[in-house]
Amino acid sequence: MKNIGYLGSIREQIRVRHYSYQTEKSYLYWNRYFIRHFKFSSAKQITPLHIEQFLTFLANRKQVSSSTQQQALCALVFAFKHVLAINTDDLQFPYAKPPSRIPQVLDDSEAKLIIERLTGKYKLLGILLYGAGLRLTEALTLRIKDIDTQNQTLFIYRGKGKKDRVCILPQMANELIDKQMSHVRQTHLTDLNKGLGMASLPSSLIKKFGTSAKLFHWQYLFPSIHCVLHPVNGYICRHHIDPTTFRKALQKALSQTSITKRVTAHTFRHSFATNLLRRGHDIRTVQELLGHNDVKTTQIYTHVAGLHQTGIVSPMDYIR
Repeated sequence: MKNIGYLGSIREQIRVRHYSYQTEKSYLYWNRYFIRHFKFSSAKQITPLHIEQFLTFLANRKQVSSSTQQQALCALVFAFKHVLAINTDDLQFPYAKPPSRIPQVLDDSEAKLIIERLTGKYKLLGILLYGAGLRLTEALTLRIKDIDTQNQTLFIYRGKGKKDRVCILPQMANELIDKQMSHVRQTHLTDLNKGLGMASLPSSLIKKFGTSAKLFHWQYLFPSIHCVLHPVNGYICRHHIDPTTFRKALQKALSQTSITKRVTAHTFRHSFATNLLRRGHDIRTVQELLGHNDVKTTQIYTHVAGLHQTGIVSPMDYIR
């Protein structure tokens, strides 16, 4: 099988549907893995049974998590449906149900302890993650135009589920934001003087705005060090920093504390929601700030906060 043609067709179908670039990379990875695993030479050889065999291989031999199995399944079903035109409704693979976990959270003092050990742009990122409840990707994709220090709000463009929302901007972030904006402006002016200056935009927006993407307000708040080729449109642009750079900075900061909890970038988001509920804020408001479709998703934080136990006294405490 000519992988380039097959994968190119998958990429084309993904872009027609305006899926994120991260989804595109994931879907292509799993389909490439699938083809190489079976060493297909022709698309005519592929059947839904191969999906079941591949997922079983991932589960038993590679011992991947249930979420990874689900990701691989979605990638393969997409290709079967939109490229191969093969029906997969009768798949029999019994993939594992993801466990229902209660997230670990930080209290205010623990969050402060970690954030104080972050420096520069990483400290600002920590403040935004904990102070606004953002996902790491949402924070990294903030553009200058999305920040409103007058009304203390952040505009999240196409967050998870392609939903826009408005979040609170902690006042503590204002000074660092001003400093970061000055850095972005200087970087942008340097790019313009070199004949560059294009921001990295989705294909649909670059077609609409064209060279207007050189305007300052389109620039990322956390620009990468180097300019790169746009993965879809091929022009030279400046993307945002890679998520791994913050993760490394976070683990370094964590190692300088005595906190024994497992802390990731998403822990700040969990902590934001939990601590708002502990302070008596309405769950619907927290749901909107987090961008959850269903309040049931937000309700997990009532368990973390202990709100489901309000008023309950342990029988042991009645013994005198």
